[in-house]
Amino acid sequence: MEDKQYTNYEFDALYRERGVWHLCGVDEAGRGPLAGPVYAAAVILDPDVVIDGVNDSKKLSEKRREALFDEICEKAVAYGIASASVEEIEELNILQATFLAMSRAVAALSLTPDLVLVDGNQVPRGIDRPIETVVKGDARSASIAAASILAKVSRDRYMLTLDEQYPQYAFSKHKGYGTKVHCEALQTFGPSPEHRLSFLKNILG
Repeated sequence: MEDKQYTNYEFDALYRERGVWHLCGVDEAGRGPLAGPVYAAAVILDPDVVIDGVNDSKKLSEKRREALFDEICEKAVAYGIASASVEEIEELNILQATFLAMSRAVAALSLTPDLVLVDGNQVPRGIDRPIETVVKGDARSASIAAASILAKVSRDRYMLTLDEQYPQYAFSKHKGYGTKVHCEALQTFGPSPEHRLSFLKNILG
């Protein structure tokens, strides 16, 4: 859908003009890190309620994401948040585990969406609803942007709990991504049970 002249809320409104009332945005967080689960969220926004500042989660400060997380949960018509574990990532691969988290997030919604918009260009398996992919959807669709915020904040909060369990890795600072500090910790301490071993081959040999 051509969207250059549209805001992200106007982009979603185009679908409602086509009769899609319960429009669901889906996005993930955590495909790239070396540790922790991958998260996904599904959000159906109220078309009559604009939440100021909803945008791609990567463009927002942590403080702003946290505030928007609470507002989205309060004002959305429905939302679902889910994850796929490190074990599932290792068993299935990261792409299929991401799809699994997305399908779980949609299944967790309190109502059935008419259409699911997924960020990216790949259609997830396991979602038994009409789906459209939207490249750079977290910047184009308000529904996907809202989902990106819920997924990102949920995963970051989980990584903070891992930081308490495994302080030697400094998860609170990098959230599991392959920073210099994280890689040096892996060289010193080896992997924890929360590390994705298939992601560490170039680091640990």
